[in-house]
Amino acid sequence: MEQFQNDDLAYIVDDYFEVGDFDDGQFFSDDDFHTDQSTEHIDSDFEDDIDTSTPRTDTSALDARNGKDIQGIPWERFTFTRENYRENRLSQYKNFESLPISRDELEKECLRVEKGNKFYDFQFNTRLVKSTIVHFQLRNLLWATSKHDVYLMQNYSVMHWSSSLRRGKEVLNVAKQIVPTVKRPGVSSQSLSRVQISTMTVKENLIVAGGFQGELICKYVNNPGVAFCTKMTTEENAITNAVDIFQNPDGATRVVAANNDAKIRIYDAKTFTCLNGFTFGWSVNSTAVSPNGKMLAVLGDSTECLLADANSGKVIESLKGHLDYSFASAWHPDGHILATGNQDTTCRLWDIRNTSKSLAVLKGRMGSIRCVKFSSDGKFLSTAEPADFVHIYESRTGYEQAQEIDLFGEIAGISFSPDTEALFVGVADRIYGSVLEFNKRHHNKYIDSMF
Repeated sequence: MEQFQNDDLAYIVDDYFEVGDFDDGQFFSDDDFHTDQSTEHIDSDFEDDIDTSTPRTDTSALDARNGKDIQGIPWERFTFTRENYRENRLSQYKNFESLPISRDELEKECLRVEKGNKFYDFQFNTRLVKSTIVHFQLRNLLWATSKHDVYLMQNYSVMHWSSSLRRGKEVLNVAKQIVPTVKRPGVSSQSLSRVQISTMTVKENLIVAGGFQGELICKYVNNPGVAFCTKMTTEENAITNAVDIFQNPDGATRVVAANNDAKIRIYDAKTFTCLNGFTFGWSVNSTAVSPNGKMLAVLGDSTECLLADANSGKVIESLKGHLDYSFASAWHPDGHILATGNQDTTCRLWDIRNTSKSLAVLKGRMGSIRCVKFSSDGKFLSTAEPADFVHIYESRTGYEQAQEIDLFGEIAGISFSPDTEALFVGVADRIYGSVLEFNKRHHNKYIDSMF
């Protein structure tokens, strides 16, 4: 991934409640639009002129039906409409490219998708917790462990959001010194401090987070303290780009970490012993282990996506079709379909039983595909662009039917709940940072929030 200087995180850790009035005259200046080029752009395009000493309000499904913007943006106060703003965002947004090559032929490959479907309905938006990110290319910083429990990064804290209690709670503070609670013989655990979390996952009662300087932190959700933490590498450009939790064919739980030093490391999730390490020819930005634990998808600073043996790291297949670097991957629960997200603005679907060409190519609206997730039942695939757009595709229709979620702000992560009943979206914005909840639509049955 791109070398990225991140010595100053003031834009993230500062409290942004003190904001000036929105300047209508400057609305369409170049600086008003996010791009996917650096975290300096993770800012708000809207200067809310409300009294900032008052609490920020959330938005319910009932509020939205009564005309309130789902993010709480007061469009009625501006001299422009939401439609005006969307039109200009689309025309002025500049997608980041690592390989600026012609993409003229790409449109011909892309699947024709009907986007007007509604699979998930807006349920709630909270600004009591808000997502933040530290690297513009890494957007796996929000995870749902149930339809009521969401974990996200907010500045230097891992936060838990309860959608049923409408309450947020800090579960891990990485600004302070982090000391492992248990010393294990033969395990190179070490204390850390002021870790800038670049990626995260929460599964199997375990929170695993990767840091900007090659750190790895593991914490059991239900236990106090941190079970294990270490710096995996001392190299200068050592961002931990992706972490995941999986079960090997024997049923043992493992942690996998992908790093900018071109290595993938496998850890035992009980002892935190490093069991294996695989080296590749370029920085590894994303990994995904197949549902049976046997195959490892390896994506990074290459147009190729590799399929490797998860036990040995030996490359089995090379998937060719993307035009730029990849940063996201996910397996369909059946283990046959792999989805890959790329800076060429597409998500490609691969049937690993026939890898000669993509099964389908799904085009983003305006930017890279930086996050991809399948629902646990395999019925839906969700993809997120760097900002503004989340797409939900229905797999049983060959991904030709889709829902487009249109919002404003950098997207920090997306996650289906394990029961598929909810989809959560983290928005990183200095004014309208939040977590949005969408509930699965059931025919002739709508359950609205009681709050």
